[in-house]
Amino acid sequence: MADHHIPGVVALQESCFPPPFDPELLWKANHLRRHIELFPAGQFVALLGSDVVASCSNTLISEDNWRAHKSWDETVGGYFLENFDPAGSTVYGLDISVHPDHRRQGIARALYEARFDVVRRRAIRYGTACRLPDFINSNFPTPVSFAKAVEAGEVEDRTLTPLLKMGLTMTDVLENYMDDIESGHAAALLEWQS
Repeated sequence: MADHHIPGVVALQESCFPPPFDPELLWKANHLRRHIELFPAGQFVALLGSDVVASCSNTLISEDNWRAHKSWDETVGGYFLENFDPAGSTVYGLDISVHPDHRRQGIARALYEARFDVVRRRAIRYGTACRLPDFINSNFPTPVSFAKAVEAGEVEDRTLTPLLKMGLTMTDVLENYMDDIESGHAAALLEWQS
């Protein structure tokens, strides 16, 4: 990702996360500029011509920070990534967005492979806490029970299911992790190492 991609990434966020997702929680141009400044090797876009059809943001966090498994804000240091650690043990996946018109074409998988390449080069781990957007329309009483059912292959979630199929391992479910009504404010904690 380069500075000239930023307007396209901002517009992409709006297409990928419509209400009930709170638009105040989306990346703004100044956030993305900071991500590029801190960790240029961890910011990616997919282009169709000159149009941004997908983006992927990452940061590096310390081992202690990864092991603490606090909320999103506490883990990454907010939208400006105040907890960025250039010597961090974990490439932390912040966001992946693929325009609805371009899904199911392998773009997200390609962006994940770009993330995994960074992990391999640095000989560290990939970690993230992923949304559970299909929880809101499920009949499960809690996000934890829903995530475990997804992990067992009993139901599907449009975010968690593909990540498990890519070889990520669910290690926990973090309640009150982020402001996300669809996910019941929870996230599935995932890891990957080469």
